Amino acid sequence: MTTPSPSPPPDLASVRRKLVLDSLGIILSGAGFGFVYGLTARTVAGFSPIDVMAMSFIAFAGAAQFAAIGYVAAGVPWGVIGILTGLLNARHILYSAAIAPWFRGRPFGERAVAAHLLTDEAFALSIAHFRRLGRFDAFGYWFPAVVADMIPWLVGSLAGVLIGDAILDPERLGLDVIFAAAMAGLAVVLITGRRELVAAIVGATVGVAVSLAVSPTVGVIAGGVVGPAVGLLVPAATSGETAPIGSEASADRYGPRHAASEPPEEAER
Repeated sequence: MTTPSPSPPPDLASVRRKLVLDSLGIILSGAGFGFVYGLTARTVAGFSPIDVMAMSFIAFAGAAQFAAIGYVAAGVPWGVIGILTGLLNARHILYSAAIAPWFRGRPFGERAVAAHLLTDEAFALSIAHFRRLGRFDAFGYWFPAVVADMIPWLVGSLAGVLIGDAILDPERLGLDVIFAAAMAGLAVVLITGRRELVAAIVGATVGVAVSLAVSPTVGVIAGGVVGPAVGLLVPAATSGETAPIGSEASADRYGPRHAASEPPEEAER
């Protein structure tokens, strides 16, 4: 019996082309979210253009930035704001743990900058790209992190804060729920069973509903807490998960395939 020949490695150009195409929607949405952030920061919290751009450069955390606006407007102490926004961004611990194996052997400075630019969008696009390619590709991280996410966010933030005075009531345009709705869309790529599906549906519904009824800040937090909590109520025996967190299937889904057997120089090409 003949042994089947191994499948040829994926074509780098075609895999990168797919990444760029997948990023188009993120580019548009990132600019939109940035615009809403700049607009809200100007009209709700009275941020100056320098305040808005400095926060986008230094923090670069969409949900936390939206939350901070509400906290600043409410007069919450800065120490408390730091704790609350830190808890809101705690999901990045899981993101970084999942993507870290792909950066094994990369310089410390590169990994530090990559950590600063790690967002929901950058994680979703890059992890899918690495999985398709089967190895690390610098373009596969920096393109979604910088070109598809950071630059549109900064441009949108600047546009929003500069014309903020011209739009007195962002809620009338329905701009106040755009972030919560987009977070729901990003969750789709992480669904591997009924638990994640229930969490995504409940989280999206709660997030958008609370955003409309109360505020986008409260909506994002409520959806992020209630969704996973309800998802955990689904019995593990009936969840049908194909890659539950902590399992070998999960490591295979989000980690590099055959990373241990690949020489470092080959993985960097």
